[in-house]
Amino acid sequence: MVFYTTKKLQIPSNLIQPDTVGFQSNSYIPNPIVVEQTPRGERQYDIYSRLLLDRIIFIGTEINDTVANLVIAQLFFLESSDPDKDIHIYINSPGGGVSAGLGIYDVIQFVKCNVCTYCIGLSASMGALLLTAGTHGKRFSLPNSRIMIHQPIGGAKGQASDIEIQAKEIVYLKEKINGILSKHTGKPIEQIRRDTDRDNYLSSEEAVQYGLIDKVLAKHGMI
Repeated sequence: MVFYTTKKLQIPSNLIQPDTVGFQSNSYIPNPIVVEQTPRGERQYDIYSRLLLDRIIFIGTEINDTVANLVIAQLFFLESSDPDKDIHIYINSPGGGVSAGLGIYDVIQFVKCNVCTYCIGLSASMGALLLTAGTHGKRFSLPNSRIMIHQPIGGAKGQASDIEIQAKEIVYLKEKINGILSKHTGKPIEQIRRDTDRDNYLSSEEAVQYGLIDKVLAKHGMI
């Protein structure tokens, strides 16, 4: 497994464990309940279900298989509900697994809906790739957010043949990610390779200039 996240990893075995800045997928995350008054009485929603009613998906942790499956399911649900309405994805993520993230990426491209993406706080690594994957003209960042791109992280331990297989895979994924970034930013692939060789942090304004996003937003009405 290969990761596209914010910290380099020490590989204790041939299995790679994700490491992120302050995000742990198994941490307890409070899930507030929203109470709404309706003609039929009170209705209670967890906050994420209530946001989904407004076609909002929130990615606020590292991106692993569980997160990817939830996001993909929500994308398909919103497409089936109304394929002509925009979907809004808000991202505050340090990145995560490459296969999980590319699964979300492919579905963003697959659904009929326009997908608006928003960076809140940090969109790093796979978070940045998903941010730039939104519909062109509808990729946004809040003013004080940070966006970071770099190359994927991985490693292997074992027989020489196993290490060779893993090395080929991470090089393949590196080129795949660079190709996606080139496609959505309009930058030449050679420049993407140079710019992702090490951690490359950008402000919201710099991300606009680079082509990762289209506009910096301070208020909803600015869209």
